[in-house]
Amino acid sequence: MRENMMNKMDGFVIKCKMGADALRRKGMKTEDGIDGILVTVGLCIIALLLCVTMKESLETFITGVVSNLTTEANEILTGTGV
Repeated sequence: MRENMMNKMDGFVIKCKMGADALRRKGMKTEDGIDGILVTVGLCIIALLLCVTMKESLETFITGVVSNLTTEANEILTGTGV
């Protein structure tokens, strides 16, 4: 039974690696000429603008998530949670 589970796990790992390789190949594909450069620069500018405009919202979101997870972890560890 354990050997069967290990074989399934090995198959799953191989499929994950193949999927990651395919995704990497598609994501790392480059565009030739000025079009690729303009797209890359445009995406970088958009990403910078999003980072600048969303900084405070992102900070609030991350702080809220961390505090909620901390509260839940403490409840689990003390046994007061569900």
